Amino acid sequence: MNTHTQAVADRRIRSVSRFLVHVVAALVLVAVAIPVRAHDGSMPQSFADLVEKLAPAVVDIHTITSQGERNGGQGPYQGDVPPKDQPFSEWFKNFQDRFIPNDPDSRPTYALGSGFIIDGDGHVVTNHHVIVNAGKIKVRLHDGTVFDATVKGSDEKTDVAVLKIEPGDSELQAVEFGDSDTVRVGDWVLAIGNPFNLSGTVTAGIVSARGRDIHQGSYDDFIQTDASINTGNSGGPLFNLDGKVVGINTAIFTRSGGSVGIGFAVPSRLAMTVIDDLREDGVVKRGWLGVHIQTVTPIIAESVGLEEAMGALVANVREDSPAEGGGLKVGDVILEFGGKPVGTMRSFPLMVARTPAGTVVDVVVWRDGGKQTLKVRVGELADVAQTAQTAQTDGPVTVRLDEIGLTVVDLDAMMQKKWQIDADASGVLVLEVHPDGPAAEQGIRPGDVIELAGGEKVTGARQLEDVVADTAGDPGKSAVLLAIRRNDNLIFIAIGLKRE
Repeated sequence: MNTHTQAVADRRIRSVSRFLVHVVAALVLVAVAIPVRAHDGSMPQSFADLVEKLAPAVVDIHTITSQGERNGGQGPYQGDVPPKDQPFSEWFKNFQDRFIPNDPDSRPTYALGSGFIIDGDGHVVTNHHVIVNAGKIKVRLHDGTVFDATVKGSDEKTDVAVLKIEPGDSELQAVEFGDSDTVRVGDWVLAIGNPFNLSGTVTAGIVSARGRDIHQGSYDDFIQTDASINTGNSGGPLFNLDGKVVGINTAIFTRSGGSVGIGFAVPSRLAMTVIDDLREDGVVKRGWLGVHIQTVTPIIAESVGLEEAMGALVANVREDSPAEGGGLKVGDVILEFGGKPVGTMRSFPLMVARTPAGTVVDVVVWRDGGKQTLKVRVGELADVAQTAQTAQTDGPVTVRLDEIGLTVVDLDAMMQKKWQIDADASGVLVLEVHPDGPAAEQGIRPGDVIELAGGEKVTGARQLEDVVADTAGDPGKSAVLLAIRRNDNLIFIAIGLKRE
């Protein structure tokens, strides 16, 4: 091969080599890019298509409450009107000055909220606090059409209400409920509503937490979201990315009157059963057992022989209640209800409330160091006065219990009168709490009445002394569980044992 031919060949080889280098580099870039492409659960490029589909089902709620319909002169806003230093406060002031009489005693209260249509018949869901005491309710659709609405039913306990409008020839667009139990922390959600009368406002965020207890009632189980929720969003829907309602926006945490990224929604699984009852009967039917319950703390769990703190501790059983008929006793720890574990005390009222009256359920309790299964027929919730328990007492005997740091006395008529204790109360009276003893650390007070100890009913000071001594003599136990009556409430407290 001559020199010219060799040079040409070398140039071709170098050219092919450079081409192959570029190809390999491109393949490497593709290989690196593939794993970081957006997956199905990532944030969508736009919510526009979803909003276009859902917005017509979301409505504005306007209520008018006259002075005579208010409770204590307070309208349904109950603090929803923004403070003077907040956005839109001037808008509200101008609205009142223009349309509402100057006499505050004759001035009606105007309030606003949100809601959503759930069927073509005109049923609309909103919050109880949006429409409570309202004299007139107006529902405005997405297209501006306004209807008068009536209250089909309203439930204060869950803050859910169902309204009814008569659509006539209007074709209503409704939305469906999703399963809030499948919602995960971190999932994307959309809120659509009427904040500050800005109809059709859409905000997006994620589920920040589940099962929140904001101390509003026995059935607190809120979804927390950072989707912006403000005054007027109450009653509006919280949507998942499938376009289904997983919550009803109901409350915000704020010090300013505006959103700080902490909002709460009633989960759909809880709301759906309430809505069905309200739509059909106008009232909510809830299951009822007739027990007062208490949290199982680690020390209480240890004192009764449970390996972990779980379940609901029965603190009181009402007379003639389904619980009494089913064999539940004070001191039982309810571990399962209807085949489902009771993880915490707070989850138990919801489990019972969701169970239809008349249903016979298996209730697994921890009693006397082992599991027992009871069959209990669930009743229907009603306001039943708490019934005091009665028992006979012996003559007055005073005993000093150094193991737990208490001095107690039999509860006789004289002690009941002196300490202003109900005549039907039974057990022993705490006379003295030793300052350096275990009972003082747990907050026991003079005047407390000890009704149960170690799962046994306390009949006198001597009997309590025996129970404490037996517990102290058991090397496997480090505390004794007491049931104490204080101000008509029965509370369980585990007292660590002081051994020499």
